[in-house]
Amino acid sequence: MSTPKTIVLAYSGGLDTSAIVPWLKEQYPGCRVVCFVGDVGQGAEELVGVEDKAIRSGAESCHVVDLRHAFIEEFVYPTIMAGAVYEGRYLLGTSMARPILAKGQVELARKVGADAVAHGCTGKGNDQVRFESAFAALAPDLQVIAPWRMWNLRSREDLLEYLEKHNVPTTASRTKLYSRDRNLWHISHEGGALEDPWNAPPDDVWMISRAVADAPDEPQEVVIGFEHGRARTLDGKAMESELMLATLNDLAGLHGVGRIDILENRLVGMKSRGCYETPGGTVLCEGLRGLEEIVLDRETLHWREQVGLRFAELVYNGQWFTPLREAITAAIESIGARMTGEVRVRLYKGRAVTVGRRSPHSLYSEKFATFGKDEVYDQKHAEGFIRLFSLPQRIAALAGPEAH
Repeated sequence: MSTPKTIVLAYSGGLDTSAIVPWLKEQYPGCRVVCFVGDVGQGAEELVGVEDKAIRSGAESCHVVDLRHAFIEEFVYPTIMAGAVYEGRYLLGTSMARPILAKGQVELARKVGADAVAHGCTGKGNDQVRFESAFAALAPDLQVIAPWRMWNLRSREDLLEYLEKHNVPTTASRTKLYSRDRNLWHISHEGGALEDPWNAPPDDVWMISRAVADAPDEPQEVVIGFEHGRARTLDGKAMESELMLATLNDLAGLHGVGRIDILENRLVGMKSRGCYETPGGTVLCEGLRGLEEIVLDRETLHWREQVGLRFAELVYNGQWFTPLREAITAAIESIGARMTGEVRVRLYKGRAVTVGRRSPHSLYSEKFATFGKDEVYDQKHAEGFIRLFSLPQRIAALAGPEAH
């Protein structure tokens, strides 16, 4: 490959990407290194001073782009409307953020005339696949540089020594316990004591949710108003999606909602353990499930349940920018046209449970469902239905055991 002249690096300001900036300049003398920071709600702690840090590391410039609204509207909502949950529990917080970050990085690369993009993902993780699959779909002409698959730095200590050698300032230390990834939707925790699957998560793992033992003894209920599958009001008050999620994170986190501890199957083949906190997201997912129970017919709901598993795999595996993902999203948006209404969710001791739902598109009829006296349902009709429904079993039984 030709030597790149301008490289756009996905930059966080953490230990890895701080080392990547001088490494790129060392490996490709004379190249321009431009840093891209996508704000997906990782918080002020990571973003304050990040531009200055990048430039002091050797970057020509650093661009911080606010992606929070687009992240929730264009990536989170279609995913949760599809009911996508990886391996039954993981709400895909990191997985959903990677495609919008890669998209923003490519857009900046086009803007500054770059001929290469770089990332700080390791060769063991899923994120390298997610970023590079997005690059392949959006900018196949750009060279991709993945330092973790190229350099001889193998540990946190190696990176710290490299930064000291190149006089690059860092706040990282040799005693960091966990590897974390945070955005508006969730925060993930890996490493440290979690690497032994027999260890219970230590108390210092969790950051945005209370332990159930410390949660309030009284439940709290919230009413979420949905329009076409997207949350638009909280307790009757209209809110932008990013504020909605931040507010629900605080409320649900107070009640210990949204913690999971999972040993998941990574795309690259190994198992890894992660602890995830998704308080607000857990409430939104529960609300959507409560709403679809009242507005979707049986066949549509059951299809949505089946496709949710496939959609989760696509998102987890970094296949966002694919025709299949787009096709499923189009179907989900069509289903979402009926998903308007309000859901009341109760938060209590680590759980978020739907306790009320209503919708102008409700398919529920108390006249038909009642256990009391009714004048709209003739129970005698059930006999013929059951005889036809069970006809295959009756025929098989009449044919005798040898027919099986």
